[in-house]
Amino acid sequence: MSNRSVFLLSDGTGITAETFGKAILNQFESKHRFIRLPFTDTVDKAHSAVRDINHAAQIEGKKPIVFTTLVNMPVLSVIKEHANALVLDMFGTFISPLEAELGLTSNHRVGRFSDASKSQSYNNRIEAINFSLAHDDGQSHRDLESSDIILVGVSRSGKTPTSLYLAMQYGLKASNYPLIPEDFDRRKLPPALAPHRKKIFGLTIQPERLSEIRNERRPNSRYASLENCRYEVSESEAMMRREGIRWLSSTTKSIEEIATTILHVIRPEMMGDY
Repeated sequence: MSNRSVFLLSDGTGITAETFGKAILNQFESKHRFIRLPFTDTVDKAHSAVRDINHAAQIEGKKPIVFTTLVNMPVLSVIKEHANALVLDMFGTFISPLEAELGLTSNHRVGRFSDASKSQSYNNRIEAINFSLAHDDGQSHRDLESSDIILVGVSRSGKTPTSLYLAMQYGLKASNYPLIPEDFDRRKLPPALAPHRKKIFGLTIQPERLSEIRNERRPNSRYASLENCRYEVSESEAMMRREGIRWLSSTTKSIEEIATTILHVIRPEMMGDY
């Protein structure tokens, strides 16, 4: 299938529409051009969105797909009545059956993130993000005992993005430490980590993929050479086996898959909350 425009339309941030829409379209072997239109919360903005949608339909010669989480009915009506597109009303699809089953009426609240800053969970996430940034790549040993999770692995094995995802998505204080040649010579974990062994989870990666990633940063260096990458990966995996550290390969896994596995192992009590 050729490229097709996909509009992600919301009267809030559009994050829900984007997450859901991309998850659905990932089931199809097709290419899409995603356009997020957040804060479409007035009739005038809805008509502006319709113009963009219909222009894409005219240029591409096929109907765009619209994923919408609009809860303002007058705004949604403009899109449904005037957009030359396949309009998938995600909230409408689920809310009406739920209202009937629960015997309750939805509050149809616009912009569910508008009061997020007042919630404790939001504040916890902000605190966790700040903590994870301060404890990225072994920058600080201070307050390490407050870490919920400590990731270890060779440089560029995926520790930083995983740490930040755990902080942003789950409000977990995630530290990460690189395993370096000095650790391999010593055949021990960095001393600062020893008291926190139960919180440690390891990441590894195929040497070939690691070499590719490092060459993007420092091309033709010893750091990025396949020989060195094979050595570091082999030594780090041997260390994790010796130390009894649970670990997985990040080579073919998404950040979401890595984070879910880590939670299942390190913080299984949280799995029932998501």
